[in-house]
Amino acid sequence: MIYSIDVEKFADGNGDGIGDFIGLAEKLTYLSELGITCIWLLPFYRSPDRDNGYDVSDFYSINPKVGTLEDFLAFLHSAGEHGIRVIIDLVVNHTSDQHPWFQAARHDDETRYRDYYVWSADPPPVASGAKSIFPGEVNSLWTYDEVARAYYFHNFYDFQPELNIANPQVREEILRIVDYWIAFGVSGFRLDAAPLIIADKGFEHANPRDPHGVLRQIGSYLHSRRPGGVLLGEVNLRPEASDAFFGEGDQLHLLLNFMLACYLFAGFAREDAASINQGLSLLPEPPAGCGWVNFLRNLDELDFSQVPADLKKNVFDAFAPKEEMQAFGRGIRRRVAPMLGGNQQRIELAFSIIFSLSGPPLIVYGDEIGIGEDLSQPGRSTVRVPMQWSGERNAGFSNASSGKLCQPLVVEGPFSYKKVNVADQCEDPNSLLNRVKRFIFLRRNQPLFTKGRPAVLVHGFEAAGALLLLVHNLADRHIRTEINFGGMQPKRFRDLIGNMEYEGVAHPRLELEPYAYHWFISEGNGS
Repeated sequence: MIYSIDVEKFADGNGDGIGDFIGLAEKLTYLSELGITCIWLLPFYRSPDRDNGYDVSDFYSINPKVGTLEDFLAFLHSAGEHGIRVIIDLVVNHTSDQHPWFQAARHDDETRYRDYYVWSADPPPVASGAKSIFPGEVNSLWTYDEVARAYYFHNFYDFQPELNIANPQVREEILRIVDYWIAFGVSGFRLDAAPLIIADKGFEHANPRDPHGVLRQIGSYLHSRRPGGVLLGEVNLRPEASDAFFGEGDQLHLLLNFMLACYLFAGFAREDAASINQGLSLLPEPPAGCGWVNFLRNLDELDFSQVPADLKKNVFDAFAPKEEMQAFGRGIRRRVAPMLGGNQQRIELAFSIIFSLSGPPLIVYGDEIGIGEDLSQPGRSTVRVPMQWSGERNAGFSNASSGKLCQPLVVEGPFSYKKVNVADQCEDPNSLLNRVKRFIFLRRNQPLFTKGRPAVLVHGFEAAGALLLLVHNLADRHIRTEINFGGMQPKRFRDLIGNMEYEGVAHPRLELEPYAYHWFISEGNGS
């Protein structure tokens, strides 16, 4: 059960207006009671912070804004005491242009660091189909450096020069970074921009015979140092291309399921479950020990670049009709709750789908209470609003003066912290927070989710005569449906959500209210 956190926006423990590891450690009891078993931390390394910390200037130190190494270790130790693992972002496709490696490379073309990056003395040709990750903001993949008297390559911003992964010394540096954080007790890494790490970056800077070799190398080294450690990959490609990043179970162990997130919101936009079924049908079966991580959204924009144009249009028309809600022509920079109109029943339905699928679910901090967005903020900051802990001053996020907060709070409208916060929802048994807790409890205590095999039903799992059936109505109208169990004849169903029992029949007819969801279990059947 993965929970994604931007440390700066979660909880301020020292009163300077910025979230930190002291504050995060203080909230571990909340996360444990929610049912979280794994925290994924966004970059917290030392950085000029020009790209939300993804421009790393030192892979071995903590950004002073969020604390010290001692603060981090205290948090890590406490997380372990709460039964929560921690994985961190491994950002090794590029560095900041302020990183000592790049500064050395600029000033001396004889230093070994020169070949840590991708250079060209002449204006390089534009590769076919090559384009920036940030179209409209970055117009070229090559930037001329006056000190180096050469062009350097970058897929992201020009202050993020690309590392030359074909260089064995760079690969050794990556393993040293892995080793450093594993030694402290980190359980694994989320590998940022995995397809770009292995991509051909121009000229001789790639190994076309074995582009995935570096992923196997990292995976093998991680397991040698921490058996059971995990590599979660950011691979936003078509499913048929994503499959290669699992390898034979020897590369990335988990992949973020970008495709399902797109098709799920298409289902909500069209009020038609066929879109979700289509998205699920596109996914290849992962190797043993691997899987897809299912989410409603992450902390970047919700990216629709890999789906058909008509599907993207349907979702944009329904959930991002204004330009300010869109990003780079490909994505939606909105939170789940505002996208679904603040309708708790629809939000619960969305969570029910994610929690009822095979593969680990991922929650972005704040989505469990239906946190809002701030479209006045630039780029991805619109969804990285401070966590709303209470209706008290500064939403309980910080006791600093409001002018010192790292980002303004959501103070107006239906998603204001006075209306949407943890404290109020803890007291309300019917709140979204308590419903999400219930989903997580059921998920963690139902072995069929992990031991069963997907069954060809509405949506379900079957193992050793037990049947788990999950039914969702995406429409805003009553639906009557009939379920065909084939040769199985369940004798009795119990609704895990509503704690009601139903007599089993060969073709049960269900009356579903708008946005209804049910988790039925039959502990035995006469198949």
